[in-house]
Amino acid sequence: MWCSRWTLAGGVLALAIGGAGLVEAGTCNNSKVKAVAYRKAAPKKDEPKSIVETAVAAGSFKTLAKALEAAGLVEALQGEGPFTVFAPTDEAFEKLPEGTLEAVLKDKEKLTAILTYHVVPGKVLAADVVKLEEAETLLKDAKVKIDTKDGVKVNNAQVIKTDIECTNGVIHVIDTVLIPE
Repeated sequence: MWCSRWTLAGGVLALAIGGAGLVEAGTCNNSKVKAVAYRKAAPKKDEPKSIVETAVAAGSFKTLAKALEAAGLVEALQGEGPFTVFAPTDEAFEKLPEGTLEAVLKDKEKLTAILTYHVVPGKVLAADVVKLEEAETLLKDAKVKIDTKDGVKVNNAQVIKTDIECTNGVIHVIDTVLIPE
């Protein structure tokens, strides 16, 4: 926060700008200067972000973010989309057999295949997912199976949170990493 004083002919106009973007001005003795009060709207805390920004901000997708970076897919998932991402949590990655994640992170081709298998083109909200038996993924010629008998499952992964809206699509959180066949 800072405050500045401007001396004008015939008086003083005090201007204060606060951390929340508040601007206040007082009058002075000069009849040509009028009081000004302007409040800039604070940014919305829940303003939508891209899929990648949303995942990073959530804090529970650090491994996914690291994998997207290693595969060179960050820019693509920040693109216009729309995309539907079945996003495995950090705990989902921890369920992989020991050494699997480290090996896959070193194999860009395999890593890219696994990650694009988690992405469906278009914005598919939960209400639409439950009507599907399968969905085409960004991995060429690969589909995920959708089962709604006991909650919603994508292949063997349980959907644990749905409809996290983003500027370029939607995220559905899953508890298991999807591995293409």
